[in-house]
Amino acid sequence: MGQIQDFLPFVLMFVVLYFFMIRPQMQKAKKEKKFANELKKGDRVITKSGLHGKIFDFSEKNNTIVIETGAGKLTFDKSSISMDMSQKLNAPPAEKK
Repeated sequence: MGQIQDFLPFVLMFVVLYFFMIRPQMQKAKKEKKFANELKKGDRVITKSGLHGKIFDFSEKNNTIVIETGAGKLTFDKSSISMDMSQKLNAPPAEKK
C-alpha cells in the first residue's frame, strides 16, 4: 500500500498534464487539419506570416496552395494557412448597436 502512495503524486501530475496541456493541443491540431481539408478555391485566407489572399489553386501532390494576391500568385504549404485569422477574416461583420 505504501508503494502506491509513493507513486500517486506522479500519476496525478500526469493526469493534470494530460487534461490541461496534451489533450487541448490534440484537439486544436484536429481542428486545423479539418480546416485545411475544407479549404476551397475562392476562399479568402491569411497565412501565418500575415499575407492576405484568395485561394487560386491546389496541388494535392505537393500539399500546397496557390494564393492570388495583389502582387501576383504565390505558392504556400497548406500548413502555413492560419485557421484563427482566416476564420476572423471570413466572419460576418458584427451588428452595430
